[in-house]
Amino acid sequence: MTPADLAARLSIPSGPLFFPVTAFGPDGAVDLDVYRAHVRRGVEAGAAAVFTCCGTGEFHALTPEEFEACVRAAVEESGGRVPVLAGAGYGTALAVRYARLAAAAGADGLLAMPPYLVVAGQEGLLRHYREIAAATALPVIVYQRDNAVFTPDTVVELARTDGVIGLKDGLGDLDLVQRVVSAVRTRAPGGFLYFNGLPTAEQTQLAYRAVGVPLYSSAVFCFAPEIALAFHRALETGDRATADRLLDGFYGPFVELRARGRGYAVALVKAGVRLRGLDVGEVRPPLHEPGDDHVKQLAHLIERGHALLEESAQ
Repeated sequence: MTPADLAARLSIPSGPLFFPVTAFGPDGAVDLDVYRAHVRRGVEAGAAAVFTCCGTGEFHALTPEEFEACVRAAVEESGGRVPVLAGAGYGTALAVRYARLAAAAGADGLLAMPPYLVVAGQEGLLRHYREIAAATALPVIVYQRDNAVFTPDTVVELARTDGVIGLKDGLGDLDLVQRVVSAVRTRAPGGFLYFNGLPTAEQTQLAYRAVGVPLYSSAVFCFAPEIALAFHRALETGDRATADRLLDGFYGPFVELRARGRGYAVALVKAGVRLRGLDVGEVRPPLHEPGDDHVKQLAHLIERGHALLEESAQ
């Protein structure tokens, strides 16, 4: 899939962007059978794309061999119905290695995550992502967050880089996002893509859409695809009443619960998948499992979310 092909398929998504969790068995090893089931269910539920082995998929906790196996499984289960993108990160050399593993496993693109630990200047960051983009023919989306924060000038240069098709924002600085969008629109026009990559992106997506960021990742889709799809439809059709009902009654309380524990942006999502009947196992260290009370609260929230859907349908 060429950069133009992938950009075209992602630019008008038919549903939420799906970031599956990675399934681990009782012995802690990757459970590819359960992982395949999780990916397959997401695609069949209406995901517009699969982003495998990224943040929600515990990229940081996977060996290269596990990573390649998971990417290959996601590609096979998606069967060409939707694009499959894989994470790539750490230092430049390892990020290039992961990019090549993803290409060998059949991925359609890459989500290039922040480099490991170092706080680099703009020149070094630009070189890092250009080397990732040059390593394979896979299109690249650059993930802005933590120690990888870009000036508008740097994003313009990224947009001019062969193979780089978009920016995913996990920082949440809407002033910076607007300046980036304006700079690229005026100095490097040509269909550059933007994604809201904040945890529980639905909570901020109304604001992101207003500054020209229509795409977003949905962790909720992992465990409550019906709710995520309903919210996505509400955004696309301008059904503000349904969007507000879900924000007030489900997403807002979910964000408050997520804030009760470090690492809950992954661990709580994985608990949600288990609550819906698929045993994807626990998170790997250094993440930890949510407490029993928090899991009970999550179960109640999921029930509340489905009740809100029934209210909307009446």
